[in-house]
Amino acid sequence: MNNKLKRNLIFCLLSFFILTILAVRANFKDEVREILYYGKEGALRGQIWYGNASWYGPHWHGRTTSSGETFNKNKLTAAHRTLPFNTMVKVTNLKNNKSVIVRVNDRGPFKAGRIIDLSEEAADKIDAKKQGISYVKVQVLNQ
Repeated sequence: MNNKLKRNLIFCLLSFFILTILAVRANFKDEVREILYYGKEGALRGQIWYGNASWYGPHWHGRTTSSGETFNKNKLTAAHRTLPFNTMVKVTNLKNNKSVIVRVNDRGPFKAGRIIDLSEEAADKIDAKKQGISYVKVQVLNQ
């Protein structure tokens, strides 16, 4: 086999190999992005975090959430920075041990030191409205 033919063959094989790696990598990135955005069954179930929760309501009522839903302050929903949308979490106010189950449908909170933003109704259920910020336990139920 002459050198030119060998060079072309090596070039084709290397190109094929590189393109295969890039295709697999792109597919993997999409899968990771999908897990982070929408969730994958069993990925986070049982995880627990402790931290401050705040709540939001009247000002945001009727506006569009990050998930595309219309925010309703009277629904049991929450905003979390990283949990996939539709994740169900149990939030317990550690001051009075009252709990509520909420569905993540928004992104936030955007203030440092807070781990979850509750809808007004959810905050009301655990007596967290009056103080504005409450120390809570957040446990993932369905991921």
